[in-house]
Amino acid sequence: MAGSSAGIVTGLTVAAVATVGFLAYQASATVPAGMGDAAHASAAPAAVAAKKAPRDKRNPAALPAGSGRGERVVYSVDDDRVWLVAENNKVTRTFKVTPGTVDPPTGAYPVTSRSNAILGTDGTPIQHVVRFTNAKGVAIGFSAPVSGKTAEPDPTTKSGGIRESIADGAAMWEFATIGQSIVVIR
Repeated sequence: MAGSSAGIVTGLTVAAVATVGFLAYQASATVPAGMGDAAHASAAPAAVAAKKAPRDKRNPAALPAGSGRGERVVYSVDDDRVWLVAENNKVTRTFKVTPGTVDPPTGAYPVTSRSNAILGTDGTPIQHVVRFTNAKGVAIGFSAPVSGKTAEPDPTTKSGGIRESIADGAAMWEFATIGQSIVVIR
């Protein structure tokens, strides 16, 4: 009997440790920039600085100064633009997006989950979904409508989907794997 009790205790301990680890992972995905681990905190000062960084008026598609270093996705809430940035700080692609009705706070976030194809919160079939945070009770992430139409969202619903063209969604899907840094700036 003592042997089976030890097995039960061991099993419960393993389950408890796994649950705590999972909850810690979920919590780390929602910690504001600068408050998390060192890997994500290093991008936080750049994200905060980029909030006030002037834009290049001659080239509005230019990567904003102070938007971080290294491989990352930069998303400007004010400009509705995304930059895919390689390790050498060179932009590999930039494109306009159509945001949902809920914007993510500025900061640096890791990609936390991805879905190849699902229905969006508005009922639209979407693909190449790349999620990185939650705000105001909704998941925030990039996606491409299967139809290819990036219509303005219904202002009466809460939506965190940042819609891209099919081609841009495919590029984001290839670039932004789990853990990839997403830097949100104004």
